[in-house]
Amino acid sequence: MHDQKDMRRFRPTLLVLCCSTGVYAGGPPQSIRPLPVIAVTAHRPSSAPSPMAETASQGTVDQQQLVNRPLLRPAEVLESVPGVIATQHSGEGKANQYFLRGFNLDHGTDFAVSVDGVPVNLPTHGHGQGYLDLNFIIPELIERIDYRKGVYAAQDGDFASAGQAEIRTVRELARPFVQLTMGENDYRRVLAAGSTAVNEQATVLGAVALTRHDGAWELPQNLETDHALLRYSVGDQRQYWSVQAQHYQSKWNATDQVAQRAIEQGLIGRFGNLENTNGGDTQRSSVSLSGARHEDQQSQVFNVYALDYRLNLFSNFTYALDDALRGDQFEQVDRRQVVGGNLKQTWRSDWQGRAMSNSVGSQLRHDHIRDVGLHLTTQRQRFDTVRQDQVDQTSLGVWAENQLQWLPWLRSVAGLRVDAYRFDVQANRPENSGRDHDQIVSPKLGLVLGPWAKTEYYLSVGSGFHSNDARGSTITINPDPREDGFLQPIDRVDPLVRTRGAELGLRTEWLPKLHSSLAFWGLKSDSELLFVGDAGTTEASRPSERYGVEMSHFYQPNVAWTVDLDAAWSRGRFRDVAPEGRYIAGAMEKTASLGVTYQPHDDWDIGLRGRYFGSRPLIEDNSERSRASTLLNAQITYRPNADWQARLEVFNLLNRQVNDIEYFYASCLPSELSTPACAVNSTDREGVEDRHVHPAEPRSLRLSMRWSF
Repeated sequence: MHDQKDMRRFRPTLLVLCCSTGVYAGGPPQSIRPLPVIAVTAHRPSSAPSPMAETASQGTVDQQQLVNRPLLRPAEVLESVPGVIATQHSGEGKANQYFLRGFNLDHGTDFAVSVDGVPVNLPTHGHGQGYLDLNFIIPELIERIDYRKGVYAAQDGDFASAGQAEIRTVRELARPFVQLTMGENDYRRVLAAGSTAVNEQATVLGAVALTRHDGAWELPQNLETDHALLRYSVGDQRQYWSVQAQHYQSKWNATDQVAQRAIEQGLIGRFGNLENTNGGDTQRSSVSLSGARHEDQQSQVFNVYALDYRLNLFSNFTYALDDALRGDQFEQVDRRQVVGGNLKQTWRSDWQGRAMSNSVGSQLRHDHIRDVGLHLTTQRQRFDTVRQDQVDQTSLGVWAENQLQWLPWLRSVAGLRVDAYRFDVQANRPENSGRDHDQIVSPKLGLVLGPWAKTEYYLSVGSGFHSNDARGSTITINPDPREDGFLQPIDRVDPLVRTRGAELGLRTEWLPKLHSSLAFWGLKSDSELLFVGDAGTTEASRPSERYGVEMSHFYQPNVAWTVDLDAAWSRGRFRDVAPEGRYIAGAMEKTASLGVTYQPHDDWDIGLRGRYFGSRPLIEDNSERSRASTLLNAQITYRPNADWQARLEVFNLLNRQVNDIEYFYASCLPSELSTPACAVNSTDREGVEDRHVHPAEPRSLRLSMRWSF
C-alpha cells in the first residue's frame, strides 16, 4: 500500500476538488444513483450489466467516437484514451512508441493492452520488454475500448502500472461492405467485411484488409500488410460464446531516426536516411475461445487463446560508432508460441442490507520463446551473434475484489492480487543460462463518495508491478562484443519490479450535457526498466517517482455538435541523487487533445482533431529537451444514400515540420570517420552527441469509398 507520507501529500487536493465543482458535500440527497462508467458517445446494450466507476481515470470509448477520429496508423486508436500519445520512430510495420502519465513507455512497457481478451504485450521480447504491436487490428471493427489507469484494479497485472486498455471487436455488422482507400505517397488499402446469421443465435463474421504504403520517405518503405479475421458467435449480450481466428503479416523498409546534424549539413533531406537496408517482417496468428454469462446475481467471463508470433527487425541508430567498417546495423529476432487463459467470476448480494459484489479471477500464460536473438548485420546479413536464447516463461495471477456500499454515499473497493513467475533461459553462452522464479503480492483499496449533485469523488491507493526480461534475471557476463566490458561480470536484475500509486479525483455531470473528470495521481517505481534489447545486456537502474493531473471533458450541446477536450501534466524524477541528474529521459510532461465534430444532418459530418505533445527532457540533467509539437487532422464524410459513403481525411493539415520523436545520444556518421570523435584509432573516439529525430509526415490526403450491400 502507498505509505502515509504519500497520502498526506494528496489530502489538500480533496478540498480543492470539492470547491472546484461548487457541490455541497454535507450529506446525501434523498435519491442517490451511482454514476456508471461514462461511454461518451453511446450506451452499452441494456441487457448487459453497466459497471460503476471505481476511479476517476477509467472510461469507455465507443465505436462512434472512433469513427470520427482520423487515423494515420492503426495504433492511434489508443489516443482515444485521454492522455495517451502514440508515435513512430521507424517503419510503420514496427510497434508504435507510446507515452502516458509521465512515462516514455517505449513500445509498450507499463501499458497493458488486450484485444478480445488476448493480451498483446510480449514479455522477454527481441526488441523491448512488453512489446505492444497493434498494427494487426482493423480499426473499423472495434466496438469499444475500456480503459483504466493506475494500479488500482485487482484484475490488472503485468505492464499495467501506467494504464490498461481492453479493445473489443464487433460480433456482427449491420451490413457487409467493401471499402477502398487511396492516398498520397502511394497509400492503398482495401477492406472487405461482413457478417451473416447462421440461425437465430449464431453469427459468422469475416474480414480481410490489405494495405500498401510507401510513405513520404526518400527510401520508399514498401509497406505490405495483410489482415484476415474469422469469428463465429452464439448468443446475445447476456450470454454468449465465440471462437475467433486471426492472421496478420507485414514487411517493410524503415527510415529510422536520423542525426539532426546530417540534415543541417545537407547530407540528407528531412525525409532521408542514413541506412538504406533497415526494416523488417512480422507475423501474428491467433485463435481464441471466449464466453460470458450475465445474470441478476452473478456473472462469469472466460477466454482461452493460442498465439504464434515471429519478428525479424533490422535497425541502425548509431551508424558507424561501434563498427566503422561494417556499420552498426543489428537484427533482433523473436519466435514464440503463447498459450493462456483468463477467468472471472462475480457474485452480487446483500450483506446486512448493504449491496455487495465479490469477484475472483485467474490469469495463466506460458510463452515458449524458441528463438530470441540479437545479431550484428551488414545489409541484413549476419556476421556475429550477441545473444541467441530459448526461453520458457510461465506466469500465474490470481486475484479477488470486494465492492461494498457501506452508506448511500460511500462505496469501497478492496482487492488483492498475487502473481508468480518462472523463467527458464537457455543461452548461447552457457554462463548466461539458468532458471529463476519470483512472486509478488499487490493490495488495492479505493473509496467512492457520492454522488452529490451528479458528482462522485474517488480515492484510490494500490500496488502493482512490471516484469523484467527473463534474460536479465539469469545473466552473469556481458555478451556484447561492441562494449569494453565484453565477457566481464554483469549484475542480474530483479524479475518483478514493484510500483505503488495513489489517485484522487472526481467525475461529474453537474453541467447539462457536459461529462468531466479530474484526477490527481502519483506513482513510485522501485526501478526503471533494466534489460536493453538493443544491446542484449542490463544497465544500471534507479528508483523513480511520477505525479501529475489529468482532466477530460466531453460536451454534446445538441445532436449536431460534439466537443471533447483532454489535457494532462506530469512530473517524473529519479528518487536518488546522481551526478548525471534526476530527470527521466523521454518522460512526457504536457499533452492535450481537442476534437470537434459537426454533423448538420445525416448526409454530412465534419471533424477536426488537434494534438499537442509537449517538450520533455532528453537526458538526465535536462540540458537537452525535445521540441513541442502540435498536429491538426481533419475529416469530412458524405453519405449520399444508405449504400455509399465517401470520406476525405487530411493529416497534418497545417503541414507542420515537427518531429514524431526525438532522442539525444552519440553517433558517428560515415563522413565523420576522420574526426577525433569518430576516427577508428582515436583515443577520443566516443562519437558525436546530437539530437536524433524522426519527422512527422507532411500533409497528406486519403480518400475512402465504402459500398454497403
